[in-house]
Parts: sequence; C-alpha cells; structure tokens
Amino acid sequence: MAKEGPESAEETEHMIERNGVKEPESAASASAADPKEMRAVLLTGFGGLNKLKVTKKPMPEPQEGEVKIRVKACGLNFLDLMVRQGNIDNPPKTPLVPGFECSGIVEAIGENTKGFEIGDRVMAFVNYNAWAEVVCTPLEWVYKIPDEMTFPEGAAFCMNFVAAYMMLFEVANLRKGMSVLVHSAGGGVGQAVAQLCSTVPNVTVFGTASTFKHEAIRHSVTHLFDRNVDYVAEVRKISPDGVDIVLDCLCGENTGKGLGLLKPLGTYILYGSSNMVTGETKSFFSFAKSWWQVEKVNPIKLYEENKVMAGFSLLNLLFKQGGCSQVKTAVQKLLSLYSEKKIRPLVDSLWALEEVKEAMQRIHDRGNIGKLILDVEKSPTPLMASDSTETSEAGEEEEEHEGDNDNKERMPFIQ
Repeated sequence: MAKEGPESAEETEHMIERNGVKEPESAASASAADPKEMRAVLLTGFGGLNKLKVTKKPMPEPQEGEVKIRVKACGLNFLDLMVRQGNIDNPPKTPLVPGFECSGIVEAIGENTKGFEIGDRVMAFVNYNAWAEVVCTPLEWVYKIPDEMTFPEGAAFCMNFVAAYMMLFEVANLRKGMSVLVHSAGGGVGQAVAQLCSTVPNVTVFGTASTFKHEAIRHSVTHLFDRNVDYVAEVRKISPDGVDIVLDCLCGENTGKGLGLLKPLGTYILYGSSNMVTGETKSFFSFAKSWWQVEKVNPIKLYEENKVMAGFSLLNLLFKQGGCSQVKTAVQKLLSLYSEKKIRPLVDSLWALEEVKEAMQRIHDRGNIGKLILDVEKSPTPLMASDSTETSEAGEEEEEHEGDNDNKERMPFIQ
C-alpha cells in the first residue's frame, strides 16, 4: 500500500517576535500551510464516538501499480461503525484512518499503472484510509465513473451495489418469478437489492424496516413490514411456501428464522451481524446473545430440506481472496444498468469530515434511508464545526452520549 509522503528535506525556520525575543514558529502553524499534508478522520482507539477526530496527516504518494485520488466523497457503512467499536474479527491496530470506499479525481499514478490518466473521475475501494482528502489504492480496485454520475453517487455505489449484485446473481442465482426477503430494506444495501430485483421480471421483494421509513421506501418493495413484528408470520400469510432468497445482515435469532422461511432449493445468505451492535461501544453481552441465538445448523437437515446456506463478505473477497476480476465484472454490469437508468444510488445525506460523529450516530440509530456520505469539500454546520476536534482540559475528547437530543436536531444537508 501507499507510503506516507516524506517530510521536506529542508525546513525554512520562521521567526516571530514574542516579548522582544525571536522564537521559532509553532509546528502546528507551519504545518497548516504545508502542501504535503491533508485532512483525515483518525480513529485513535476502539470504542465510542469520542475515539474519532479530524487531524492533519502526511499526504500519501502512489507506489507502483497504485492510483492517487483527490477524494471528493466517501461512503459510510454500518461496517465502519463496527470497526470503530473493534467489533470485527482480527481488527487492525489503531490509530488508523477508517473507510473502505470513495470517489474523486485521479491526481497521480504510480509506475507501471495503466488504464488511468490524471483528471479521470473514478470511484474506488480502499483497504482502510478512505476518509481523507487524498488516498492511494491499487489500480485493480479503481473504476471510472460515467460523466452523469455525481461524486456522492460514486461513493455510494461500490460497497452497496456490488454486494447486492453478487449476492443476488452470483450466489443465489436470482431468476424470473423468484421471491426475496431483505432485512434493513431502507439502508444502502437494502435499497440496492430492491432496485436490482426490479430489473428481473416478476420478482417479489419482502422487506423489513423501521416504521418511519415505510412511506419513503414503500414503492421499492412489494411487501414491507415493521422490523419489530413477527415477519415470519407475515410472510407466511402472503407466501405460505416461504421465499427463494433470504438476505440477512442481522444474524442472531434471524438466522434460524431465515432458514425456516426458505423454499426447497432456496438460499440463505448472511452478510452482516448488526444485531451485535446495541450501544455506542462494543458489548460482550450483545455479542454473546447474538452468538447464542444462532440456531445450530445441521448439514443433514440442509440436505434433507434442499436448502442452501451461504455467507458473503465483499471486502474479504476483494482484499484477501483475490476476487478483483469477479468484482470488476460486477461493477461493469452495474454501470451498464446505471447508464440504462435502471439503478441509481440513493443518497440519504451529506456530511463534512468534521461531522463524522453525527453521521455515525445517524447510522447507529438506523435513521438513514439510503447511503450516508462524507463530503470532503463540505463545510460543517456551526453546531458541528468543532465536535470532532475539540478536546477536554485533560487532553481527552469529550464523550458524546448516545441518544442526545441535541444530536437529533443537528441535521446535515439531505438530498
């Protein structure tokens, strides 16, 4: 991956007058105008919102086979919240810059990097480090975007639509006349699933979502249920035989329910475990409860009932399992659907980097309809301007309280 840019070999010593004595200018003041530095969101340690801050970091330069991107927008996913809490397998060491996807303009290319030119409009996957003004990432993870696609749409495209496409068409083999159950239907992946299902004739989509989202997303699914009701019974009332595909981002007790809803030759796909997130920080109780509620799967029972159980992790496929070619093929097909105006990323809201805490609280509260975007060029609202940068007298950032009513009133620009 990219190495951070070297410090200038020679530094010009700036002198200032103070009490009649000349002293060197502070490093912070000198670095403010340093063109080799950039703004970035830093996760200082695993935990609550107080572990996030915006800081200055050395600007990366592209290594061989890499593309340097001047970032315009970054995607915010529920997975980023789990990373912040350290609620993932083999979490990386902190401090780190979070984020896995972005869009922007190619600013430079490394040696032996073909297929891109300076000035190209692109979207990209990044193995962390996306929430910054500049990123460097391997060319295999970078894709040109159409002229009509906005940068927020580009940042909302990769994770959600590629995951939805590969689960539906590569894993579950979605075909005409099938039925699909998707949880969190109002989220980024849920809306991508709904749009992709609409490209196949006579597909029935069952969705679960918070009640306040129903009016906004009702048009995108066939049957919509409140996330707190007995959706198994509701689905059975409409389709007694169950469904062909279950897409589960919740885990826990929903695993057994999903498997039980499958028709013969149906496919259950687990692609997340958001039930493990209940509070602002990692909860061992929530983890243990979710694990305990997962019904023990008997392979013989799967065999007897002709059911398929699968898992899907897009980032593992891309970053650890060499799935670049499969992902690129999916991106190309998705861009064709976008050009045909059959799909379009749904952007919930735009947030400045300095508003990252409020943005993450919104996704924690399941308040978003579609994708949350960090707009690198957006100025923060006055109420949020210092939230991600101020520290207490002890040097520790002030803890934010989950469910704070003030946070509810601090609204970003919503499209």
